[in-house]
Amino acid sequence: MIDRNSLIRLALVGASSAVLNAAFADASAPAVASVSASASSVSAAASPAKKPFTPPAEASLPTDGFGQSVKLGEQIFTHTTQFAGKYVGNTLNCASCHLDAGRKADSSPLWGAYPLYPAYRAKNNRVNSFAERMQGCFQYSMNGKAPPLGDPVLLALESYAYWLAKGAPVGTRLAGQGYPKLPAPAQKADYARGGAIYAQHCALCHGADGQGQSSGGATVFPPLWGAHSFNWGAGMGDIQNAAGFIKANMPLGLGGTLTDQQAWDVATFMDSHERPQDPRFVGSVAATRAKFHDTPLSMYGQKVNGRVLGAP
Repeated sequence: MIDRNSLIRLALVGASSAVLNAAFADASAPAVASVSASASSVSAAASPAKKPFTPPAEASLPTDGFGQSVKLGEQIFTHTTQFAGKYVGNTLNCASCHLDAGRKADSSPLWGAYPLYPAYRAKNNRVNSFAERMQGCFQYSMNGKAPPLGDPVLLALESYAYWLAKGAPVGTRLAGQGYPKLPAPAQKADYARGGAIYAQHCALCHGADGQGQSSGGATVFPPLWGAHSFNWGAGMGDIQNAAGFIKANMPLGLGGTLTDQQAWDVATFMDSHERPQDPRFVGSVAATRAKFHDTPLSMYGQKVNGRVLGAP
């Protein structure tokens, strides 16, 4: 059984997926997660049954000026609050949801996202560049503000994504891109069942209160709800995204060990807690839900334990 201090040491050094899998082979385990579930419109489609793309090895990082930008991007990605703090409003890092420094398949890896842009996004009803997509990450997932286009932070992150995608086909959806799309759960996702799963598999790392853990001022295991987590506009606020992420990656180092039903249930539990307001708030929770969250996959504006989520 691996203890709490060992978990923190592994997370702080940024252990690779292979190292984590070995270390957690005998653990009852942690789990990162986020987001709520229900599932009338969920596709049963999974990642293509072929080997995920392999990004360049760390040792092949160029040492020229471009390589310096790539390295800075990697540092921003893994230590976002330290290297891009003026644009961050919580205690998360990009790597909190994009594991192994944006390399891990089925964890929305950077090498899977970069070749798909420019792309139309229904979220803002227009074609977005990759830099604009990253602006949204800062605004919603990081609960902060968007760096202006051309800002060194965005340039470094785009350099890092470009380098990780070296050799990937442009405009093609790759195996392992994004988060897996789970089939609809056999039973309607349930808050109480999700709470029991959370207590057993997730609380060790994220805390019984969902506020995560830090060491030396650095976030080790991210908060899953509350003032220091992602806001209601983030992609992880969609139960389908969260359930797919949890199924593939959680408990940490033991991805795939929870059933689909458990992933849906615990995603629902975690996204049935309060978090920062959606930056697109239009004056009332009801109007904001109607405009941006009118789906069974969002808990925003729903009543849980006597409280309407998102209410001031």
